[in-house]
Amino acid sequence: MYVATVPNRGSPPAVLLRESYREGGKVKNRTLANLSHWPEPKVEALRLVLKGTTPAADLSSSFEIARSLPHGHVAAVLGTLRALGLEDLICTQPSRRRDLVTAMVVAQVIDPASKLGTSRGLRKETASSSLGEVLEVSSCDEDDLYDAMDWIGERQARVEDALASRHLEGGTLVLYDVSSAAFEGRTCPLGALGHPKDGVRGRLQIVYGLLTSAEGVPVAIEVFKGNTGDPTTVGSQVKKIKERFSISHVCVVGDRGMLTKARLRDDVVPAELDYLTALRAPEIKSLVEAGAIQLGLFDEQDLFEIAHPDYEGERLVAAKNPLLAEERARKREALLAATERELEKIADAVSRDRRPLRGQDAIALRVGKVVNRYKMAKHFSIEIADASFRFSRKEDQIAAEAALDGIYVLRTSVSDDTLSVTQVVSSYKALAGVERAFRAFNTDLDIRPIRHRTEERVRAHVFLRMLSYYVTFHMERALAPMLFKDDDKESAEQARTSPVAPAQRSSSARRKMTTKRTVEGMPVHSFKSLLADLATVAANRIRPADPGMPSFAMITTPTPVQRRAFELLGVSHRIGYA
Repeated sequence: MYVATVPNRGSPPAVLLRESYREGGKVKNRTLANLSHWPEPKVEALRLVLKGTTPAADLSSSFEIARSLPHGHVAAVLGTLRALGLEDLICTQPSRRRDLVTAMVVAQVIDPASKLGTSRGLRKETASSSLGEVLEVSSCDEDDLYDAMDWIGERQARVEDALASRHLEGGTLVLYDVSSAAFEGRTCPLGALGHPKDGVRGRLQIVYGLLTSAEGVPVAIEVFKGNTGDPTTVGSQVKKIKERFSISHVCVVGDRGMLTKARLRDDVVPAELDYLTALRAPEIKSLVEAGAIQLGLFDEQDLFEIAHPDYEGERLVAAKNPLLAEERARKREALLAATERELEKIADAVSRDRRPLRGQDAIALRVGKVVNRYKMAKHFSIEIADASFRFSRKEDQIAAEAALDGIYVLRTSVSDDTLSVTQVVSSYKALAGVERAFRAFNTDLDIRPIRHRTEERVRAHVFLRMLSYYVTFHMERALAPMLFKDDDKESAEQARTSPVAPAQRSSSARRKMTTKRTVEGMPVHSFKSLLADLATVAANRIRPADPGMPSFAMITTPTPVQRRAFELLGVSHRIGYA
């Protein structure tokens, strides 16, 4: 900062408090306050203070910091959102509702909370950051946010269409998977008991399906009733891709539980869409028994293409992952051993002298509980009588199953001109990107708790989470050099001998993990810890002691780490105050 004296024609010169800053490689100036009403000695004292030639205490009574609001994380997230053009995708016309939706998306990234908590964080008197002030929504309450939710819910299809045209242009892969989230309350028709995928059992839930690009960029999301089976959600997604997105050539990638034979026959094939999925274990076993897959070939190579008349017009790619084989063998042996320990206890109870366990039904009941718990009944021979109980492993059956450990077979309708054998495997493995999105939904973005009572509000709630993840996805990719993420995946993939082989970290990622330092020598962060660091860049409201002077805002000067983060994101830390 400095004091500038500006000539004012025939009037006394204007005395201005100014600040220089750099933006886009250019040096710019802005006026913070007009000091023309100050007496000359006071102006001169301030000038000396700014030059560092007199103690700052001399002017300590002339200014006060009226309020400081965390601002850097807001600037980073909001700046990225605007750089991505997400505001225009939401609505091309500026409006208060659009600003409120933007505020909810940004707030969900920096501080997930309920609508009541979010509104309190935006309001002027209870603000937890500069977000409400920057977007000029600091007078909102939770009812305003609910109104904005209803508004964006009606626009969801338009926003998804725009995202699809941006990320699914031309012939491409579309990844699809389903997850669930526990539901609060009992009034919403979408809430139902089902198979929980978020680990929350015994609660009402919703099911939601996410469509992403091959890179894992979220494009569309749909909410289903909590007892909806994964395969039955495919039909609506096929219709969405074919009719709404109008994509000329697309391949839907889904796991074996999603793209079942029935779904391929009834939904995907009639829509003339290509597909990529995997066979179930019984189907793989049938191919091995028929000789279509010769297990000896895996001694020489880890993947190869086969054909079979049951899959006419399709390509089958068989692959074997040694690490997966080891893990399945370890897990099977652990379950077998645990089952044996429990069955031994039952055998001891039957053979003991004092109050032995008797009765075929009573013994069978206890045995049933054990084998159902560990799912190992198929691997044991069990003999139960009124006064005896014997069991033994089916070693031949266990060995036959073990021979298939680590083997999986992918099926696709895509020709080899479009996807090579290795690309088929790599494309299927890309589903891990959708799984990462679900983890973000259930952890970082806190999709739970869901307390809304109407279907429309629940759908809007989940859609807002998708938009927040859209911003987070691009921020993490831009900030990768500063995060515990691999920022050189290309070289890591080149060093990989086969797509079946385990993923490798690049040398730069391994160096970051070892030293906890970036190439520039800065500390490595997680995404959340870096946002917390950026939050220390504050928007300070300065109030002069002189009532004739207006208050003004000053932004904390970023540290080298913070400055590097803003450079990687390509946004200014002064957003909203420049």
